[in-house]
Amino acid sequence: MAETDPALVEQVKAGSRDALAEFIAQSERQLTAYIERMMSDSLRRKVEPGDILQEVTVSALSALDSVDLTRQNPFGWLCQQAERRIIDAHRHHFGAQKRSASREVPLQARSGADDPGGGIADLLAASLTTPSAAVSRQQKEFHMLEALSALPEESREALRMRYMEHLPSKEIAQRLGKTDGAVRVMVTRSLQKLQDILAQNSDFQTLVAQQRKKEA
Repeated sequence: MAETDPALVEQVKAGSRDALAEFIAQSERQLTAYIERMMSDSLRRKVEPGDILQEVTVSALSALDSVDLTRQNPFGWLCQQAERRIIDAHRHHFGAQKRSASREVPLQARSGADDPGGGIADLLAASLTTPSAAVSRQQKEFHMLEALSALPEESREALRMRYMEHLPSKEIAQRLGKTDGAVRVMVTRSLQKLQDILAQNSDFQTLVAQQRKKEA
């Protein structure tokens, strides 16, 4: 891959999310090429490499606080994240029967017996927290719904289509009347904002700390 600023790499290893975001931006072409090589032809017909890259960006930023990169190559770690996202995508599209349209639920749906899908809040909470930081389903959903309410309606709709309907960014762009690139940026920034909101939520952080203590 193209040579990266050593100082930037050291900032990533030190746990800087801003530096990681910049590192990913600088490595976008190489990461996309790696993802394309790893994806099967059948999966490529369902999902675009750019959508996998977006998932990698979000998961990497989420996991940075819980991973030690001092002895790892950040690019190699991102490739590992990409492999996991590709496996997840393959399982979703080919490993289980797709959820029927009748089971799709709105953004505001609550979890319960009448909502086997769990709602977008549950899905987002699962994707934005590491397994060790996960709290109960109901608590996660409550705090995620609070965080979602702080986003513009268009951003919430984009997240719903991406994570509930599993639509590619190009189709979301068509529905919202935006460019593919604009939708990718919107989704990534919206997810980052949700992470920031949850990071500043003392009740959420207390629950996370309690869960980690139980698992220690």
